[in-house]
Amino acid sequence: MDVLQRENFAFQNGEVKTECVKDHGGYTILGKKIGPFEKGKEYKLRFFIAVPFIKNNILKVAAGDKCDNLDVQRYAISERDDQKLVRRERPFFLNTIKEFKSFTKKEIEAGIRPSLDMDRYNSYLINILDSRLLKLLKLTKTPISPDNERRLTNSEKILFGKVFSLINAWRSFFLS
Repeated sequence: MDVLQRENFAFQNGEVKTECVKDHGGYTILGKKIGPFEKGKEYKLRFFIAVPFIKNNILKVAAGDKCDNLDVQRYAISERDDQKLVRRERPFFLNTIKEFKSFTKKEIEAGIRPSLDMDRYNSYLINILDSRLLKLLKLTKTPISPDNERRLTNSEKILFGKVFSLINAWRSFFLS
């Protein structure tokens, strides 16, 4: 869990492209000025800095960086339809789905989206995780090839290492 938390921390320190939805003078925190923001302009911010502005309807995630239930559905369909691990453009795509879930929840609470969207989001996320986990388990029978390793997210590499060593020990016990 500690390693996964560190991976999520790395994601949160990455940048996200945002768009301003209402003018704001910004804040100064610990001597650092964040903002001002002008409606309609785009800003690249570290994710953890952008979140409070997004939650307070000052910024929104720009279209190119968004991840809502439709994006999660596309991931789920792609994972279901491809028997091999799929390498994603976003290196932290699982973390993105995890963290962006709160934005979908916020839109549902504000009445912008129907509550069914959260059910779909959760269902698609479960499908993605289960599909990737099954593919990962198939890979743990033998040492991983460089090609397959490139397809793993950082968190999946951690899981693979642990599961691979456990499965190898178990198989070796019975094969010896």
